[in-house]
Amino acid sequence: MSTTPAPKRRPRFNPRAFAVAVVASLVLGAVLGWIAKSTGAKWLITAMDTVGSTFTKLLTFTVLPLIFTAIVVGIDSLRSVGGGKLAARLGGKTAMWFAITSLIAVVIGLAVGRFVQPGQGLVLEPDPERLSAIGQKTQGSWLDLLTGLVPENLVSAFADGQTLQVVFVALIIGAAAYSLGDRAKPFVEFNRSLFEVIQRVLGWIILLAPLGTLGLIGNAVATYGNEFFAPLLKLIGATYLGCALVLFVVYPVLLRFVAHISPRTFFAKAWTVLQFAFVSRSSSATLPLSRQTAENLGVRGSYANFAVPLATTTKMDGCAAVYPAVGSIFIANLFNIHLGPVQYLTIVLVAVFGAIATAGVTGWFTMLTLTLSALGFPPEVVATGIAIAYAVDPIMDMMRTMTNVAGQIVVPAVVARGEGLIDDEVLNSPSEPPLLSRSPSGAEA
Repeated sequence: MSTTPAPKRRPRFNPRAFAVAVVASLVLGAVLGWIAKSTGAKWLITAMDTVGSTFTKLLTFTVLPLIFTAIVVGIDSLRSVGGGKLAARLGGKTAMWFAITSLIAVVIGLAVGRFVQPGQGLVLEPDPERLSAIGQKTQGSWLDLLTGLVPENLVSAFADGQTLQVVFVALIIGAAAYSLGDRAKPFVEFNRSLFEVIQRVLGWIILLAPLGTLGLIGNAVATYGNEFFAPLLKLIGATYLGCALVLFVVYPVLLRFVAHISPRTFFAKAWTVLQFAFVSRSSSATLPLSRQTAENLGVRGSYANFAVPLATTTKMDGCAAVYPAVGSIFIANLFNIHLGPVQYLTIVLVAVFGAIATAGVTGWFTMLTLTLSALGFPPEVVATGIAIAYAVDPIMDMMRTMTNVAGQIVVPAVVARGEGLIDDEVLNSPSEPPLLSRSPSGAEA
């Protein structure tokens, strides 16, 4: 009988425990900040500021390479639509409805953000000179925007932190690589590997989020007092309101008048899946359930097998449309940055085309980073704003993911109706909800 000990299993990352840790660090940071402010303990303020700023710097150095590699890899992944006239037509219509619903969602996000104004009333000033430069940029003209797109050289765009130029270069290089096909495969694979490396490094940095949250929130409370909590609560409220309008107004209208599916039937068959998405905070974990729900709505299996997985990596109205709009307004308000018509149109364009350009790698972090970068915010402001928002991200991510998953089922149903790929007998028949016990849990990327 062998006495060789069984290999030890590596402990698995528990997203629920991590979310609890982040929220707990938010509370602890607020308490420590209040103590530091009340007692005048400068050493505690310095310690929290050091912890928070270090976490922000760690996030900052991943911004530019993450954007570049995500766009290059994402553009190449558009090949997954496949060949043939039917596949091309289905792929084209699916992408069209992705864009239409993203456009509606981001406009709703902007409207809610403008109405709620999360972040207003509190101004952070990590670097007054840089913030002044941002203000001049956002008040510029269309000509300023266009002339600022083209870098003098590729190295300077990265070295100087010119994120908008990096986005422009990535789009051109990604399109060129796509047009070259197999000849550019080594280059694309290199960028894919580099993207995975950056994602792994970013994953390690995110594990420090509880410490970073403690430092950032603690230092903010010590500096600004209780005024810091109102902007965060407004950010949560605006995100939930925007997602709720998409989930309970936009999608039912599309179902009723375009797909000719009763919203009551949809929610009856999809509600269990939406609940699981809310709790798990993962579109990927919900994918098997989403695909089965689409079939329960009568969508032909062959199309559901194509459209739902594609939607899982590309169609994220909560994470890639509503939240980047609300989050951009939140961070602009925090740093007292004026957003004009040019900037609002930029947010819309990034939401509609950015998710397609980063297909396969889309997530709230990538899309918010890409949006803020397209607005001309420097990496340190992007990282600081995202790090502050991350303190309450687990709370927002539940609603964002629920909205994402609903859209990943609704759009295939809309396209399937137009192509005659819905079986009304299946649609109108009662069906058991998918088994939740067979799906893993996780957190939205």
